[in-house]
Amino acid sequence: MRQLINQFTNNPESVSVKSRETSQNVDQDVVRYTDQFHKMSLLEQMLGQEEFKKVLIFGRTKHGVEKLNQSLAERGFKAVSIHGNKNQNQRQRSLEEFKNNKTQVMVATDVAARGLDIPDVTHVINFELPESYADYIHRIGRTGRANKKGVALTFING
Repeated sequence: MRQLINQFTNNPESVSVKSRETSQNVDQDVVRYTDQFHKMSLLEQMLGQEEFKKVLIFGRTKHGVEKLNQSLAERGFKAVSIHGNKNQNQRQRSLEEFKNNKTQVMVATDVAARGLDIPDVTHVINFELPESYADYIHRIGRTGRANKKGVALTFING
């Protein structure tokens, strides 16, 4: 192929893109919504289903994560949040409650996407789109661990 390219071009530039594989243990899908009310309705319906046992929901901002966490609590879901505005003790308490199944849901910024070992997360929900592909990979890597199946869902407007 390179010989053919060199035959028809002058000083060609070569660009290589390395892509990472996503886990084969994670089923990925999108959830389409039309407006914010519909988006919240869909999330509430999902969390009410039996298979959504231990759910990690990602948002983009500290304020948005806290607002979503409060909204879920008002709707009767046991939820905690973790983000950069919480002190270490608050983050640790939220993490322990989630790990020990005292809460069904943890709402987080990308602070929880890397380096946290949380066993048995059944679903990762990208309630807000990640900034990059790398962030997406780290987020969905929180489920489907230890040879267990996991599900990653990403909300898309449209």
